[in-house]
Amino acid sequence: MNIEPQSQSTVPVWDLPSRIFHWVNLFLVLLLLFVGFIMLFKPELGITGLAAKIKLKELHIIIGYGFTINLSLRICWGFMGNKFARWSALSLKKGEVKDYVKMMNHPDAPQYLGHNPLGKVMIIFILLTLSIIALTGLIRAGTDVYYPPFGGMTQQFIAQENTEPSSIKPYDKTGVDETKAALLSPYKKLAGIIHLYSVYFLMLLIFLHVLGVIWAEITHQPGIVSAMISGNKSIKLTDKSR
Repeated sequence: MNIEPQSQSTVPVWDLPSRIFHWVNLFLVLLLLFVGFIMLFKPELGITGLAAKIKLKELHIIIGYGFTINLSLRICWGFMGNKFARWSALSLKKGEVKDYVKMMNHPDAPQYLGHNPLGKVMIIFILLTLSIIALTGLIRAGTDVYYPPFGGMTQQFIAQENTEPSSIKPYDKTGVDETKAALLSPYKKLAGIIHLYSVYFLMLLIFLHVLGVIWAEITHQPGIVSAMISGNKSIKLTDKSR
């Protein structure tokens, strides 16, 4: 949505659900990173024992449910929200990113009601990465400590014959068919690797996203951060309907 800068106007852009998702997502991601790194560096932090390991995982999973629900609501809102919240708002024209990069340091750099072209690319990557993290997190929750939605299926698969699946406990081989558990292990490990490195990739994306927002805020479009709080953008417009 390219706007040639002329007169200054305040325009409603980000609807309330989009803003709530943004800040709730940020809070939950930071919380998950904090707990996740504690889990990753348990020995260095002096955290030992199976009970502590399970409790940390359960805390991470409970926060992860909130994260997944919030993400799912945002995905749904992409089909119902205002025109800036919809997935169609992330569409890009051929050469749009290249043209924006050429102009972004120019005094007359274009302004945008929604995301600028680089912002659209970043949001697509972030949402895809968040979705991968959510899915692999749910898989690990189900295969590690048998939490829904995959926990019951995992217990049924690895349970020995004549063993009640729900009686199988995390990190306890009692009642577990070790052959079936071994079959499941590579997929469980793969999900864990994808989950971990997707988190690292997300951290890089967040860093680049923050840099991009700061750059745009300082150079050619002030008010980007405040717009995600108020919902309104102060922007120079030639045609408010665009």
